[in-house]
Amino acid sequence: MKVLCLLGSPRPNGNSATIAERFCKTAEDFGAEVQTFLLNRLTYQGCQACMTCKKKLDKCVLTDDLTPVLDAVHGADVLVMASPVYFGEVSSQLKGFIDRTYSYLLPDYPTNPRPCRLPPGKKLLFIQTQGQPDENQFGDIFPRYAYFFKWYGFEDTHLSRACGVMQKNDAARREELLAMAEDTAKKIVGPSS
Repeated sequence: MKVLCLLGSPRPNGNSATIAERFCKTAEDFGAEVQTFLLNRLTYQGCQACMTCKKKLDKCVLTDDLTPVLDAVHGADVLVMASPVYFGEVSSQLKGFIDRTYSYLLPDYPTNPRPCRLPPGKKLLFIQTQGQPDENQFGDIFPRYAYFFKWYGFEDTHLSRACGVMQKNDAARREELLAMAEDTAKKIVGPSS
């Protein structure tokens, strides 16, 4: 099983990355092959709304550091997207990737019953960390993105959410969050998955 992990935090050892790292380590223990990209270290643009991916090409026309990331999604069985919440949304680093996934949609996507170029049956893990301890805040983020990724053929979507993790290493100090990451890896890539 191939796991592609996208770290959306500008901090390489931030709270979302800590949870993602525990998930990936556990997935590797189950035999998964893991590839990780720290998006903040890449240089790329957001979607340019040029529509070339619908009119001339079957992929994004932009060639930058995000190109191999977008290509890697095709071969991945599991996509992990990890991000802190910044101003009520995922980080700009992750949002730039998400916007570029528009290139996965076929030209007739509004009417096509299978609107996406990606092979169906992929799994998604969305890791969301937030300094705000109130679970009622920012609970709308995952459902919005899960909707679009289900449209892309991700049939099995999971959320690992950590509230009240503001300071560096907060997630590392909360054993229940690390246990949650391990349990999620067992569900997604374990022997019975």
